[in-house]
Amino acid sequence: MPFKALNLSESVLRGVQAAGYTDPTPIQLRAIPAVLGGGDLIASAQTGTGKTAAFALPILSRLGKHAAKPRVLILEPTRELAAQVETAFRDFARFTDLRTVAVFGGVGYGHQRSELHRGVDIIAATPGRLMDFVQDGTINLRDIQILVLDEVDRMLDMGFLPVVKDIIGRCPRERQTLFFSATVPPEIAAVASFALRNPTRVEVGVNRSVNKSINHALYPVALAQKFDLLVALLARTDFDSVLVFSRTKHGADKIARKLKAANHSVAVLHANRSQNQRIEALAGFKSGKYEVMVATDIAARGIDVAGVTHVINYDVPENPEDYVHRIGRTGRAQAVGDAFTLVTPENADDIRDIQRFIGQKIPELRLEGFDYLPFGIAQPKQPRGQQGQRRGGGSGGPRPGGGRSGFRGGHGGGGQNRDSHGGKVGFNFRGRR
Repeated sequence: MPFKALNLSESVLRGVQAAGYTDPTPIQLRAIPAVLGGGDLIASAQTGTGKTAAFALPILSRLGKHAAKPRVLILEPTRELAAQVETAFRDFARFTDLRTVAVFGGVGYGHQRSELHRGVDIIAATPGRLMDFVQDGTINLRDIQILVLDEVDRMLDMGFLPVVKDIIGRCPRERQTLFFSATVPPEIAAVASFALRNPTRVEVGVNRSVNKSINHALYPVALAQKFDLLVALLARTDFDSVLVFSRTKHGADKIARKLKAANHSVAVLHANRSQNQRIEALAGFKSGKYEVMVATDIAARGIDVAGVTHVINYDVPENPEDYVHRIGRTGRAQAVGDAFTLVTPENADDIRDIQRFIGQKIPELRLEGFDYLPFGIAQPKQPRGQQGQRRGGGSGGPRPGGGRSGFRGGHGGGGQNRDSHGGKVGFNFRGRR
């Protein structure tokens, strides 16, 4: 079904065409009619399936002409997401006179305040900065007709529930409220009970599953060898751009420094970076100036970069949901992507939780030079004369050949390789010695 069959306005359809969209995704097919109908909605779908357009297109169609007062409020958990959603609205609204603004912290108030005083129809905001403007009288929410809570699960994880409740209470009771999220944990029901009225539910795909276009694997490693394994993976992998995830801001900075010392072009994204630094990092990563981006989970939802070929979990995420969100940064829009997780003995319970959450076993792989015990824990490589004494011997896993290894499933030569248990996995290798 083409977009023109979804009863969107002519000006919005022109914007869709100019943006290069051709056919709606499943979440768009199901959510757009529901939003156009004016009712409340809870929608969930995997990351990278077009959720922003699923609410932006019908909202723009419903608004009509510029009214110089905020009628739509979209709440986002991070600055990056607020900026990206505002950009998407602006792109789709290019053939209308509707005005949008992004409101978020980390930058000065002056420019955002002046844009708000000029009169806007749509505000994409983070909760904290929005409340600053509400409390000083710059923003009044009395005319809000449509309230969107995007990435609701992340907003709750980040502790925004009290301020989100305050914002909801300041909006008119007679409004349309939309919840969009990658997952819908039980905690969302508590917010939905006071924020929505008889919502329609739209779920596309299995909430806890990973995209089928992503090949993912575990690389068990001793803690002392962890960074060496990261460098080896980058050296032997045929990648275009790589996202490396760290649990902590300090860890992200440390990884970035060491990668730069290893002659990689690296950007860093976490909550302690200034807004200008974050904007420059994302722009450089998108343009190819930086081949590697090191980020923390708090920034993960704000990274929407086409063509990320690999995600590497340097640290195993604490929550299984974060595993899905992290690796969802690659393999977007049906593209093929690879996701690797470096696993130390301390991560055994976390890995079991992740595999239980996604309902599947993640294959274990190895690189030559990193040897493993039978249960998948890496040991330092032994002298060549002692090779026969290794526990868990065998020669499974990728074998080096010539050139860089094409980990990207479905690309390059080399055929399928076997994991450490002898099972086939969907990676193609062209390793180098």
